[in-house]
Amino acid sequence: MSSRDLLRVELNLTSMYEQTLYKVLDNYIKASTLKKKNRHKTWKYGYDGDHDMVIISKTGKIGEIYEIQNLKIALPAEFETHNFKDKKWSHTEYPKELNRIKTIFDWKEYPEDFKEQWYDYIEKEFERRENGFWFNNKSNLTYITGTHYMYLQWSKIDVGPPDFRESNRLFYIFWEACKADYRCFGMDYLKNRRSGFSFMSSGEIVNLATISTDSRYGILSKSGPDAKKMFTDKVVPISVNYPFFFKPIQDGMDRPKTELAYRIPASKLTRRKLDANENPEDLKGLDTTIDWKNTGDNSYDGEKLKLLVHDESGKWERPNNILNNWRVTKTCLRLGSRVIGKCMMGSTSNALDKGGDNFKKLYYASDVTRRNSNGQTASGLYSLFIPMEWNYEGYIDSYGFPVFNTPKKEVEDPHGTKITQGVIEYWDNEVQGLKSDQDSLNEFYRQFPRTTKHAFRDESKQSLFNLTKIYEQIDFNEDLKNSIKLTQGSFQWENGHKDTKVIFVPNKNGRFLVTWVPPLHLQNKRYIKNGTNHPGNDHCGAFGCDPYDISGTVDGRGSNGALHGLTKFSMEDVPPNMFFLEYISRPQTAEIFFEDVLMACVFYGMPILAENNKPRLLYHFKRRGYRGYSINRPDRKYNKLSVTERELGGIPNSSEDIKQAHAAAIETYINDFVGLKETGYGDTYFQRTLEDWAKFDINNRTKHDASISSGLALMACNKHRYAPNAPRQKPQAVDLGFKKYDNKGSTSKIIS
Repeated sequence: MSSRDLLRVELNLTSMYEQTLYKVLDNYIKASTLKKKNRHKTWKYGYDGDHDMVIISKTGKIGEIYEIQNLKIALPAEFETHNFKDKKWSHTEYPKELNRIKTIFDWKEYPEDFKEQWYDYIEKEFERRENGFWFNNKSNLTYITGTHYMYLQWSKIDVGPPDFRESNRLFYIFWEACKADYRCFGMDYLKNRRSGFSFMSSGEIVNLATISTDSRYGILSKSGPDAKKMFTDKVVPISVNYPFFFKPIQDGMDRPKTELAYRIPASKLTRRKLDANENPEDLKGLDTTIDWKNTGDNSYDGEKLKLLVHDESGKWERPNNILNNWRVTKTCLRLGSRVIGKCMMGSTSNALDKGGDNFKKLYYASDVTRRNSNGQTASGLYSLFIPMEWNYEGYIDSYGFPVFNTPKKEVEDPHGTKITQGVIEYWDNEVQGLKSDQDSLNEFYRQFPRTTKHAFRDESKQSLFNLTKIYEQIDFNEDLKNSIKLTQGSFQWENGHKDTKVIFVPNKNGRFLVTWVPPLHLQNKRYIKNGTNHPGNDHCGAFGCDPYDISGTVDGRGSNGALHGLTKFSMEDVPPNMFFLEYISRPQTAEIFFEDVLMACVFYGMPILAENNKPRLLYHFKRRGYRGYSINRPDRKYNKLSVTERELGGIPNSSEDIKQAHAAAIETYINDFVGLKETGYGDTYFQRTLEDWAKFDINNRTKHDASISSGLALMACNKHRYAPNAPRQKPQAVDLGFKKYDNKGSTSKIIS
């Protein structure tokens, strides 16, 4: 079987899957509490600290609790449910009688008996805008937020009314939680290309602006012309096409180029209890505007915003910096500690060296699981990622659900077009076609990511190592994440008695990741020589380690300690040339780290090659009687070692020769054992290590703990290559088949 056929088999084995973007938390709230508060309608819209959840219900009653990207969100309890034809969302046509009415002034001129016919209809639309909407979708009760309803029912986009998508439903629920949570400055949405974000955010800015007073709404994009185009081609048309009862009277042109200014609020004229004697001219104006700004670090500096739409924020190119802009813009959304405005940010990512690195930092600084003492994320935003398979045009069925796998029965999209292929198969085929062009493949990943790692995939041009092979392995590991399990766990001395027997205990909070443990007869194998412990399995493999000496640092950002275990080819029951252990962590004290490393070495019975410029780890080994586990630097004879090197072992990191040999060891391993080979894929399953190799900079090695330790493990397993008396092959002449000529004299003669 060819490597390509093997790849397709592997993909087929992993493509049949179902996943969800959320989970329902059953019994999250005590049943009696839920019943009591629902009966009295005492649930309040906003963050509920007692239950650590965000309530998006405005009715006082809650139903299901969703968890979307680690954010717990309480939906409204079911209320009036609408049944469309065919049990799926359908856009409702605007009544012709009302379509003739363009402004609230026109409405004022109609007789009261005509108005009475439509008050209920108009009131219902306002209720749906405020509270959301329930409908049957494929016989499933489905809730959408008021904002989502306004988008589906009343926003006109480039293809007409938008289609219902389950991915958008969850997007809007998450966004509503961002609006409701007083701790939150908005969302940072990592998306695929053509996901509809520009239209959805344009719909939201119009929706909010038309019900707000004395407020300002802003738009930014990757460039000023892009922001202007979003304003003129999306925001203005949505505003113009609102029904008269949602549309305030605006100042200036019908289709302005720079600013929408709303004055007279339509909502006050459509309430059933409106004083019939009140004139539109007497009503207080909204005094609300929507505008756009040129791209720059100081856009909207010093202004107060109710909503900032930040489109294509991952595509800001230098010298513009999205991080700097957000630091400035964030102040526009607060008064002191109080959040008074929100940001709706969404984008795909540029290549990291083209501004994508700043967006990446902002995205990970928006993780809801990492908050400061004020309950806020580092950025103030909440991050959301929706994989491309959930939101790819052409692969959404008529009910709004993704067609992940190639359907066995006939499936149609919302427009009646048959879907004959699953989106996963389509995506895989695109990836296969780009395998020979790594930079094009990386661009495709960024445009249509299935993971956050795809979204922030970097270019291959600057990598020291073979990035094609590294990314092949990373993608393979991602595909196999459900079938190939890394075991997370901890090592500990049996019964707590040091220097006896080490055991491995699986633990989801453990600092070790392992893919292989030795059989029982190889575990804890050691011997004593001259009163010192020595490893009994040095013929099976070795460890490499990048240690640290100081428990804490001033800024709390000290580098991690890193440890990697690598096997050799041997006659034992050991998988050859495989990284079997990864440890990248910084425990509270350096002593905990030292003991972790020692226990791993004892358990596997393998020696360790560690950097000796931070010697406390090696002193720990010697003090505990394990000097025999520490490998001496292989590039020097014993009598050439320094006094400290003889005492402790280890290898310095300062020598240029060592740096080059270290990098060459990783390079060779990647070329031989990583990525797609004739026999299949490699067995390096540690994603953090692979990603560190991809970013490795030989001139700035301090940030690459995983690369340092893995490279040292390779050098330890191949130390014979670096021995000072290692045989050197003499260069041999290579016959390339060309004739040799003697060019002496006036003519050239062939040398026989």
